[in-house]
Amino acid sequence: MNQVLQTLRQRRSIRSYQLRQVDQNALDAILEAGLWAPSGMGMQSPVLVAVQDPETVTLLSRLNARVLGQPDAAPFYGAPTVVVVLADTGRPTWRQDGSLVMGNLMNAAASLGVGSCWIHRAEEVFDLPEGRALLEKWGLPATLRGVGHCILGYADGPAPAPKPRRDGRIVRV
Repeated sequence: MNQVLQTLRQRRSIRSYQLRQVDQNALDAILEAGLWAPSGMGMQSPVLVAVQDPETVTLLSRLNARVLGQPDAAPFYGAPTVVVVLADTGRPTWRQDGSLVMGNLMNAAASLGVGSCWIHRAEEVFDLPEGRALLEKWGLPATLRGVGHCILGYADGPAPAPKPRRDGRIVRV
């Protein structure tokens, strides 16, 4: 089977991570894959922020848990790296563009043996005053909105088994 199709079939969301940090070469390749995602009219509005600083990862996790309404939750499942995907709201396709980046990040990670999971609520996190302050601290424009948090790390245990694909989801005309 084609290697790309095999990766797409085998990729799973990982929700338990080892403490060890993602290999730098693997992270660079994953980030580059994100940059190659398609975007509306080729405008490339998404911005990727690779966060490996434990304090910032913890802050993002706490803000995400607060938005979730479960302040004691650990929504990043102990992942040591978070790639925050933001996109410029000046583009009408900003959500779609950022979503395509998220897909590329997760599939590239799987192809390199790195676990990943899309964690929602980035839009709400970066609408909070603390999220806006992070954008300012990172030197990013206020026109950016959160699309997703792509957590990355090495799985602590086996990946979940795939769920069977539901029938009737393809219509041919």
